[in-house]
Amino acid sequence: MKFDSPVQQMVFQEYVDGVRQAEARVGGWEQEMANAMTHWELAPVVKALMALRGVKLITAMTVMAELGDLSRFDRPQQLMAYLGLVPREYSSGKTTRRGGITKTGNSHVRRVLVEAAWGYRFPARKTAHLQRRAEQTSDAVQTLAWNAQKRLCGRYRHLLAAGKLKGQACTAVARELAGFMWAIVCEVRQPPQRRTQEKANQ
Repeated sequence: MKFDSPVQQMVFQEYVDGVRQAEARVGGWEQEMANAMTHWELAPVVKALMALRGVKLITAMTVMAELGDLSRFDRPQQLMAYLGLVPREYSSGKTTRRGGITKTGNSHVRRVLVEAAWGYRFPARKTAHLQRRAEQTSDAVQTLAWNAQKRLCGRYRHLLAAGKLKGQACTAVARELAGFMWAIVCEVRQPPQRRTQEKANQ
């Protein structure tokens, strides 16, 4: 872009330089995170979570670093409630009313999940980049990630059609995304002997 005024051109260039410097810093942090993950016990879980649409290195590592092993929750609903992504409930006699989300628990994880949920605004599809990430995981994890994408993309469209605001729809998607994360972590962390037994019982 070119401006007639030299002052405007100079200010614009300062903005461009600022963006480039910020991008360089973020790239450096991401590289340090990738280096740290090579020796991390939860690295296999992080790679598995990255099979999900909208979940890349920063989001996956943030969730695991902040919450630890998600399989410690007995049910996905417990994780959703822990993150404050469930609606408030007001009950009086036989009347039950639900309000906005409780916003309790870890606000940092809640924020990155809502940001990731924006990726489900578009129809479900397997991009080449997402497929490369997914191929680093097991078939079971890939199936969970694809089911999550189909479910959450449809959920977003359904909520918009029902008159919900985009922000409300994304928050609802983030809540269900947490549930799929729980399922993937349980799949990865599940002891091999238990996994074999469950397959034999099917």
